[in-house]
Amino acid sequence: MQINYRAPALRKLCPCSDDRIDPMTKGSPSAILNSSLPARFRQIRLELAREPGHPEGESRIAYVIVAPLDENDRIDAETWKKHREACRVARQRPQQPDSLGHLVHRPGGSWAFQYDAAANIPDEAGYHFGDERFVQGEYVSIREEGDMHTFRVVAVSRL
Repeated sequence: MQINYRAPALRKLCPCSDDRIDPMTKGSPSAILNSSLPARFRQIRLELAREPGHPEGESRIAYVIVAPLDENDRIDAETWKKHREACRVARQRPQQPDSLGHLVHRPGGSWAFQYDAAANIPDEAGYHFGDERFVQGEYVSIREEGDMHTFRVVAVSRL
């Protein structure tokens, strides 16, 4: 499947513009100038893996994450601290508008996706995201509304 990295949702997620980086807000994410971010930032696409109800997986149930990865392809917490506003997520579901939010580091070291309060979506937690390697072909788990789902890393690209 060809991924259109210039799709409107991804331009909103991390558009190429001259907008400045604003502090993290509870509202819609502000625009980020890609060239202002460290080279370790990546765009990561996760798609639903096989599970009951989706025996072949589902490419339309996906997340697109913009986050810094360290030399071991794990989320880099130190770089995240310096660039929190730039660490974004787009939650993609069929026949629904994309939900935009932030990747947040919770007390105790866990990671979660936090959406705009107006989106009416509870935070979604990554299961051991700090230990996971974000490389193509790997699998990660995300808790959505109390249920754990497995997603496959299908693409990791430079911004």
